[in-house]
Amino acid sequence: MPSYANRYISTLTRDTYALILAGGRGSRLHELTNWRAKPAVYFGGKHRIIDFPLSNCINSGIRRVGVATQYKSHSLIRHVHRAWGHFKKELGESVEILPASQRYGDEWYCGTADAVFQNMDIIRHELPRYVMILSGDHVYRMDYGALLAKHVETGADMTVCCIEVDTEEAANTFGVMTVDEQNRIRRFDEKPAVPNEIPAKPGRCLASMGNYVFNTEFLFEQLQKDAQNSCSGRDFGHDIIPAIIDNHQVYAFPFTDPSISGQPYWRDVGTLDSFWEANMELVEPEPKLDLYDPSWPIWTYQEQLPPAKFIFDDDERRGMAVDSTVSGGCIISGSQVRKSLLFSNVHVHSFCQIEQAVVLPGVVVHRGCHIKRAIIDRGCEIPEGLTIGLDHEEDIEHGFRVSKNGIVLVTRDMLAALAQKTDAQSQQRA
Repeated sequence: MPSYANRYISTLTRDTYALILAGGRGSRLHELTNWRAKPAVYFGGKHRIIDFPLSNCINSGIRRVGVATQYKSHSLIRHVHRAWGHFKKELGESVEILPASQRYGDEWYCGTADAVFQNMDIIRHELPRYVMILSGDHVYRMDYGALLAKHVETGADMTVCCIEVDTEEAANTFGVMTVDEQNRIRRFDEKPAVPNEIPAKPGRCLASMGNYVFNTEFLFEQLQKDAQNSCSGRDFGHDIIPAIIDNHQVYAFPFTDPSISGQPYWRDVGTLDSFWEANMELVEPEPKLDLYDPSWPIWTYQEQLPPAKFIFDDDERRGMAVDSTVSGGCIISGSQVRKSLLFSNVHVHSFCQIEQAVVLPGVVVHRGCHIKRAIIDRGCEIPEGLTIGLDHEEDIEHGFRVSKNGIVLVTRDMLAALAQKTDAQSQQRA
């Protein structure tokens, strides 16, 4: 028989509607988000970032989910439809796309709170007791059942999920909260330049993960009040939370994992460096994020592809990959791949070296290329003999983007511009 605790939490999850905010551009990823929203960015060899909060919902027992989209959402909508469109509404489960559609006025989504406000009629139709609002652009695994249970046990009107981070990391980046002994929020600062430290933990602060739980009617009341405030920025961190913490029960829920002594895995892959680093962590022998754990699978859509293939076993021309992750459909032909992550349908021709690279789907690397500490965007075709990441002055001359920590981003548009430049120089010489 199921335990009382399990039945209690399953009742809470059935009474919850989750809204994932997935409309952000992710401008700090630069050209990687020129044609896709940040939640649609590829991650981990097979997945997209949006798969993580969606999988957390499904694995937690929350089966009514909306995905609010806005910025360049075509690839995101297509992916969610393919990967998550099989749920049956008649069974009380669904993953629905909620694009910005000017339901309450002439404006598109103007902030995180406005994105929820404009979908209140859809949420109300679901009749949930609780509404969970989730950020769509973080990578982590979390059982939301414990968060819901704590929300109810404390008698909270709103609960903010938080995680400990270094103050240097949080400055100008995350919402930071100050709490009392019962974890009730007494102060909330959105992206402060100097975050408040946790008492007795110098250099550490409580940062918001952008995940919230509300009692439904309380949420609607606050959204309607905020919509009538002409000075509001329509944002949870800037406006809603600071306005309610003095007169309402608003609590913090620290994201912890009882099975480990340290901090649970959570990554904001919002910059090229953090995106590259998080992917590189996955090729470690024992990565902090275990994508192979069958007890908490990360679901996604993937094509039916043949297995990865490694060919030629000559001393000068050996197809091999070491300390790497290689997805289906890849062909490594007489080249060496080391400490790299290759997504589906990557073809590496002979006499190439690829080191510490994140190579997105459909990339073709022609003969004699050397790529190191780089991100190669989807569908790139790397011309024969090109080197990337070995000489940053040359990379910049080629039109590639070099990050603060020396990670090189290459996109199809950059390669097209390089080809035009090379052709023009050849014609001048002729």
